[in-house]
Amino acid sequence: MASSQNEQDSRRYAVAAGTAMLEPSDSQEAYDFLAEAIRISERWRIPVLFRMTTRVCHSKTVVKPHPFDLPAPPPHFERDAAGRVMIPANARPAHKRLRAKLAEIQAWNETAPLSQRIDGDRSLGILTSGISYYHAREAAPGASFLKLGMTYPLPLSTIRRFAASVERCIVIEEGDPYLAESIRAAGIAVEDKPEMYRFGELNVGRVRRILARDVSSEPVPPPGKPPQLCQGCPHCIVVETLGRLDCIVAGDIGCYTLGVLPPFEAMDSCVCMGASIGIGLGLRHVLPEEEACRVVSVIGDSTFVHSGITGLVEMIYNPPSTGHLVLILDNGTTAMTGLQEHPGTGRTLDHKPTGRLVFEDLGRTLGIPHVHVLDPVKDPAGFERLVKEILASRGLGLIIVRRPCLLAAKRNAELDRLSRNS
Repeated sequence: MASSQNEQDSRRYAVAAGTAMLEPSDSQEAYDFLAEAIRISERWRIPVLFRMTTRVCHSKTVVKPHPFDLPAPPPHFERDAAGRVMIPANARPAHKRLRAKLAEIQAWNETAPLSQRIDGDRSLGILTSGISYYHAREAAPGASFLKLGMTYPLPLSTIRRFAASVERCIVIEEGDPYLAESIRAAGIAVEDKPEMYRFGELNVGRVRRILARDVSSEPVPPPGKPPQLCQGCPHCIVVETLGRLDCIVAGDIGCYTLGVLPPFEAMDSCVCMGASIGIGLGLRHVLPEEEACRVVSVIGDSTFVHSGITGLVEMIYNPPSTGHLVLILDNGTTAMTGLQEHPGTGRTLDHKPTGRLVFEDLGRTLGIPHVHVLDPVKDPAGFERLVKEILASRGLGLIIVRRPCLLAAKRNAELDRLSRNS
C-alpha cells in the first residue's frame, strides 16, 4: 500500500482465472520473462499473468538486450466461434481444454529454465520467487535455494525434490501465503512465515527475523511527510468550500483525494475510480432527508472519463427525491499519475489534436437541468453560491470546475512550443 488503498495478492487471480503466471525478480528477468510469456501464450493460446511488484518496478539493474525469436504471424482474422463465443455449449468443452493446457504447462514447467536451484547448506532450504529471492539471498547467502519463475502452475515435482533434500524448508514470500498453501496442499511439508509478516513489503532485515522465527514487535518506522495538494491547486478551493458547507462528500481517486487530510478533512468515502457518483446516489436514496440534502459527489476529469459516465446516466434514470450534485474537477490532465492526456483534453498521449469529450455537452444531452462551468480561482464566492443554490433546489446538478493543473499547463506550453518549432 505505497500509494493504494488495498494490499492485494494478485497471484490468486492466476488460479481463479486459469492462466499461467510468471514472476520476474529483477530488471533482466523482467526483460527475459516477458518474451517467455509471449511464447507460452502463443504456444498454448492462453493468457499469461505477468506479475510485477513494487520493488521490481522501482529498481534499476543492468539489462543485457538480445534478439528474441518470437512468433509473429501476419495479422488476419480466423473465425473460431467455439473458442470465442462462450455460450454454455462452447464453454463446457473449453473448460476441459483449459485444464488440459494447464496440465501440459505444469509438466513443461518441471524442466523449463524459468526456475533456478542453488545448492548450499542442506540445513536450510529457501523456496521463494520474485524480489523475495534477493532479500532472502542476502539474509542467508549460504542456504540452499529454489527460486521459482513460473508460480502457476507450480513445478510440484521439482519442489518436492528440493524440500526432501534439505533439513528445514521455509517459504519466503511477500503478501499472502500463496506458495506455502499451494505447496502444502500438494502434501509437501514446508514452513511458512508468521502472520505478522504478511503485511507490507519484505526486506533483508524482516527475512532475517522470519528465518530466526522472531515474532517480537518490529520497530515502528519514522513518520514520513504526508502528501499534500500543490500550492495554488484549484482543488484546494473546492474541498475547502465543501468542508465549510458541511457537505457529505463521496470522493473519488485523484489529487483531490488528498482533501481527506488536514487542513481540509472534506472527504467521506473513496472506493474506486468512478465510484463517487454511485456512492453519492446511494447515500441520497437511503439517508434521512436532512442528511441526504448535504451529499455531493466529487470526481476528476480523467476519472470521470474512466468510469464515471455510467454514474451520471444512473443519476438521470433513478433520480433521488432530494436531487443530487456532481462536481467534475476538470484540471485538463491525469494529474495524479503523470499528467497523461485523456479523452476530455482533446489531445492524444503524444500531444496530437483529436476529438474531445465536452463534459457540459454530455450533461445537457443527458437532460441534467442544472449544468454549469466555472473557474473556482477566478470566482470562489460564485462557486460557493452555486453549490448552495443547487443543494437547496433539490434538483439534479452538474458543475464542471474548470481550471488547468499548474504542472500540466507548464508542460503543455512547452510541448506546444516544441511543436511549433519542429
